[in-house]
Amino acid sequence: MSKTTTILAAALLLGTSAAALAADPIRIGVVTPLSGTYAPIGQQVRWGLELAAKEVNDKGGIASRPVELMFEDEEANPSVAVQKAEKLFQVGKVDFLTGTVNSGSTLAVGQVAERNDRLIATTVSFADSITTDKCSPNVFRVNARAGQQSAALAEWLSKEKPKSKVFFLGPDYEMGRSTVAAFKQAATAKGASEAGEVFAPLDSKDYTQYFGQLRASRPSVMYTSVAGNDTVRLLSQLEEYGLLRNITVVGASGTVTSQNIGAIGKAAEGFVTGVGYSPEIDTAENKAFVQAFRAAYKTDPDLYGADSYGLIHFYKAAVEKAGGTETAKLREAMRGIQWATPQGTKTMRAGDHQAVQDMYAVQVKGGKFQIVGTVPGDAAIGQDACTKF
Repeated sequence: MSKTTTILAAALLLGTSAAALAADPIRIGVVTPLSGTYAPIGQQVRWGLELAAKEVNDKGGIASRPVELMFEDEEANPSVAVQKAEKLFQVGKVDFLTGTVNSGSTLAVGQVAERNDRLIATTVSFADSITTDKCSPNVFRVNARAGQQSAALAEWLSKEKPKSKVFFLGPDYEMGRSTVAAFKQAATAKGASEAGEVFAPLDSKDYTQYFGQLRASRPSVMYTSVAGNDTVRLLSQLEEYGLLRNITVVGASGTVTSQNIGAIGKAAEGFVTGVGYSPEIDTAENKAFVQAFRAAYKTDPDLYGADSYGLIHFYKAAVEKAGGTETAKLREAMRGIQWATPQGTKTMRAGDHQAVQDMYAVQVKGGKFQIVGTVPGDAAIGQDACTKF
């Protein structure tokens, strides 16, 4: 049997059509943290993308072309992300790029995409600025931004703990300051008050230096937007110093996820967040997704895995609508498009390239995430504040 025949036979056994295999692949570059404090987030991004790409390829690819994923480690560092993105555009010849986690990385890589006349989409970054004052015609966001998360969380807080005094602790970079600002605005508009605010460096090892200020402010609620391994350290130290007995901890999407909840342990109990995804969403589509994800990776998907999975279907729908991957046509196809995801149908708002989706308040109870509130997508999205295109 010839080498070509062997490859085609293997492809058919895997469920990929010979026609798709023979076509030039659609290359999607993935610049995401595969090491460092945000590595658990990057792992979910990778899993979500790979699961969706396999399913799409098993059904013949995108426009009869197979999807090929090309990964680079951004280390949650914008300068590294820029270098890796440039490499994927210039050397890897990718058609499209995704994966950025650090909001600063997404903003910086967006400029690289403009220079290379390519499009990118983040499935993770929260900073409102990405689709507001720093929006770019070449950048899309399929996940919920900070303002959407805050709408769901503030609605829960106003009902369950009205007129709360809130202390804010965020990571000291674009995402941290954006999420704190967004939740502060949403919560105070519904009757909460500010008790204090601090920003800690990314990958902080010791949060106890902020505990004196936290105690002195005597809050009933603490909001945080740290993520990954930083969340493990923060909540573990809060528990160790007895601070969790007196306050309710709430936070941004991604602060406590299926990737770090095991390491956090009982310190995560009672934590509440506003999210665009939960494995508990009770639809046939989400149940099928969760089952496939668990079978492949032996763990639950979190919002990063779900939004990254949905990204492939967003891109597929746009390529098929545009009739190819040419940047100008693809950009226009993406604007206003609707596509199916585990969360339900999403719509890409044409004016700012921000996905519109239903939002949920989710609380950790008995070590599991439970939906405790819902805000419709149109109510959570907020105004289109992009004026650059």
